[in-house]
Amino acid sequence: MTMISGARELFDQWIAAVNGTVDAVAGKVVRVRRILLDEEADGSFTAKVMPAAGAPAPSAFSFSLEDGRPRPPLPEDLERAFRGGRVEIQLQSDYVMSRRLDFPIKARDFLDSMIRAQIDRLTPWSAGDAAFGWSPPVTAANDRIDVTFAATSKLKVDPLLQLGQALNAASVEVYAMVSTGDESQARVTLLDRPLRGTAVYVPFLLRAILIALGVAAAASLLIGVYLGGSLRSDLEDMQRQISQRRTALRLDSNGAASGFGLLAKRKQTTPSSVVVLEAVSRALPDSTYATELRIEGDKVQVIGMTQDAPSLIRLMEQSPQFTRATFFAPTTRSAGEAGERFHIEAHITPYFGSGS
Repeated sequence: MTMISGARELFDQWIAAVNGTVDAVAGKVVRVRRILLDEEADGSFTAKVMPAAGAPAPSAFSFSLEDGRPRPPLPEDLERAFRGGRVEIQLQSDYVMSRRLDFPIKARDFLDSMIRAQIDRLTPWSAGDAAFGWSPPVTAANDRIDVTFAATSKLKVDPLLQLGQALNAASVEVYAMVSTGDESQARVTLLDRPLRGTAVYVPFLLRAILIALGVAAAASLLIGVYLGGSLRSDLEDMQRQISQRRTALRLDSNGAASGFGLLAKRKQTTPSSVVVLEAVSRALPDSTYATELRIEGDKVQVIGMTQDAPSLIRLMEQSPQFTRATFFAPTTRSAGEAGERFHIEAHITPYFGSGS
């Protein structure tokens, strides 16, 4: 039964991968209609369908939302345009809060985690209750970058998702035009959610070919899983016998070799606090000082002040005693502090001594 369950799971994963590939190809081949919704000051929406090249622009239609449904109901041609189309919704800036943020230029690759960790401080909502986004970073002076952050409550965008689902839209994007502080505006996407694939418009013949290929691949997969399971069972049995034989060879008559072996292994695999502290002091530059150091199992956490927090990740990774260094909390800068407060976590390499 375990082998059958594994084969079924692999087959489901393969089918999902095929559907994703079909949707991606269809999205490039098939032209998807774009429906623009502009929110008015009174909370109603004006819908406009982007016309194809050379086609006349259709008239706009205004409606309100009630429980995720348009009131009054959409005309038949507009409702047909929504089906399988991409809905782009612009919110009124009054319903969106925005803020300009700055970070060290080397933090460009960590913007997602650093901003997400500060959602509850930047907005009245938690990260799970907010729809948010930010503009592309702009290089500023003193090796800093500026981004324009915008957010709104998910209670504001949930009815818009319900509208897209009710009208069988392929995807919904919710965005806002926010000020960047220099008399210009930037388009910030707050939510971009696929609701269904565009592959439903692929011709029936292509669908039939893909299904036939899927059935053939599934049969090959089941055969491979059956043969692989049998070979894996034989290999595990052989490895178990080899392990038992090696254990018997390591034991002497009174078991002393086993005791010494365990002590030597524990010595070489248990990190010493003194050695970890010395390794951290060698890895960090002179302009950095640590205020806290915690060792929990095979992890070390370092908290302190520095002038260039992103560079510490590279320095910790270069040390042979540490791997997989990362920030476990956002880097902050307070008005009364000269540097940045960092929070770094890294895995400790268990081998700290010689084999003698």
